[in-house]
Amino acid sequence: MDTRTKELLAIRPEIPSAKVTEFMSRDEKFQNKTLRPVIKLQNDLLIEAFRNYVNKHKGLFYTLSLPKRLNYIENAIQRDIKFRNSLKGMIIGQFTVEEYTTYIENSSALNKRMMNTVIERIKDQVQLLENENVA
Repeated sequence: MDTRTKELLAIRPEIPSAKVTEFMSRDEKFQNKTLRPVIKLQNDLLIEAFRNYVNKHKGLFYTLSLPKRLNYIENAIQRDIKFRNSLKGMIIGQFTVEEYTTYIENSSALNKRMMNTVIERIKDQVQLLENENVA
């Protein structure tokens, strides 16, 4: 195992609920073994990237009700291709070469899992985005 791989794996948080079993699909194993720990590791950066996205879009987000904010998060990540690609890059950049090789074999399905996880993570932390109206 090369130094980069060792160091990447060493800094990832452990997620006790992210068990990997023999009965899981390959994509589900990848999600639990790689995606969830990397997304958790990158959490602060993902939140800051979303905050920057909101501010670049005139801060409309801060004027919305909670249900509309949750919808805004989902729409921003699903519909803004440049923003979505930026988030994907923050995550993929933390993959080992072996993980990247696995990822590119089924990137479409894994991208969907990745973005759904990011959406849920940001929604769960929507309170961190309060009173940030710095336009």
